Amino acid sequence: MRAKKMDKPNQGIKCIVNTCEYYMRGDHCCADMIEVQPQNASASQDTDCATFMPQGR
Repeated sequence: MRAKKMDKPNQGIKCIVNTCEYYMRGDHCCADMIEVQPQNASASQDTDCATFMPQGR
């Protein structure tokens, strides 16, 4: 399921990826939901945001 872009930040989610469609000024995420992968990660550096979408798509 694809996330929907909200007109306000998703509280509690900090995002500094300013090339993402869901990035909002002030280092916020405005996706209505996020998905972090992979399932069997053992450290934070092994994870990524599967919700990421390049700006303009």
